[in-house]
Amino acid sequence: MTLAAACGGAAETAKSPAAVSDPLAAEIEQAAAFLQSDAAAQGPWAQSREGSLRELGRAQDALRAGRRTLAMFRFSTVKANLATAAYLSEHATGKDMAAFEAEWKRMGGALKGDLGALSPAALDGVHPAAVRAVGETALPQIRGYYEASLDYGRSTAPAEGLYYLASAQAQRDLARFARTLSAPASRREPPLRSIAQELDALESEMLAAYRPPASIEKHPQFIAASSALKEARELDAAGLCYGALLRYLQAAVRFAPLRQDQPALSGDALARRLGEFEKRLAVGDVDHSLGQLFAEIARSDIDGTPADTAGTPSAVAPIAAGIAADVLPRYFAAIEPARPAPARPAPKVTVTLVRWPFT
Repeated sequence: MTLAAACGGAAETAKSPAAVSDPLAAEIEQAAAFLQSDAAAQGPWAQSREGSLRELGRAQDALRAGRRTLAMFRFSTVKANLATAAYLSEHATGKDMAAFEAEWKRMGGALKGDLGALSPAALDGVHPAAVRAVGETALPQIRGYYEASLDYGRSTAPAEGLYYLASAQAQRDLARFARTLSAPASRREPPLRSIAQELDALESEMLAAYRPPASIEKHPQFIAASSALKEARELDAAGLCYGALLRYLQAAVRFAPLRQDQPALSGDALARRLGEFEKRLAVGDVDHSLGQLFAEIARSDIDGTPADTAGTPSAVAPIAAGIAADVLPRYFAAIEPARPAPARPAPKVTVTLVRWPFT
């Protein structure tokens, strides 16, 4: 059963007025109808149903709150999960290695146009910047998942390799989905460039912070931040500047709570600082939707923070605080001309000779 067929069969009810004119709202409604149906409780769909419903609910909340960019970003995860399950529902190889290898070869033909060298111009013309960024992050993963699938299937089980084939197609579909969400540009493209220097700086900050006890107590959080940073490097090297900036800012979000010097913004101070950035994002003729995405993430975090009797958040909203204090400043710095790179220290090697007794 394909995703389109499954969702189409589950969504016979009339679309809402918003969904008729908005492709994102239509996709979210269609996915919600399917995930709430009996079909989604069976087969490959069942494994990701709970997580997809939870993330879909967050996307719906964002859309209702007028945070369209955040809704798109959250829904992209659901979109990929559903596409993966759709492929697996149609292709089952069990323990048949020959059938798996034949499917791998067939998929090589189906994905041929996406397995070559990455082009920085692959998503030229896709607007706004945040939509293009999500599409660009999917592009390298198509080949990555496809190439890994064969060896993984051979070293584990055909069904495991098939999952990576499904993931390759899901990432291809996600890149295509970004194209369907493209709208006529109302602002000029942001002046993006290589952010290799910023990536080096953030990595240095991470390495400096990776010391006991934090490196032991918060090891998974460091790994998550480092993973996003690694992906940003690969995207930047490929010239996919939109995707690179998105992953760089995500790495900064994940690292912010691990910083020893993170300012403790909360309450009125946090709202005021975030409001200043929101005004800056709204003015001018530059497409700041990538920065807006993180402002919307911050607002969503504040919304989920308990408020005092005056209606002011009384506790620190940790994600929002990190975005206002660290991430949004990084965004604006990344779209400015690169600063002169600091001089690298001269290479130095120390050789120690040890003579063992009786040699």
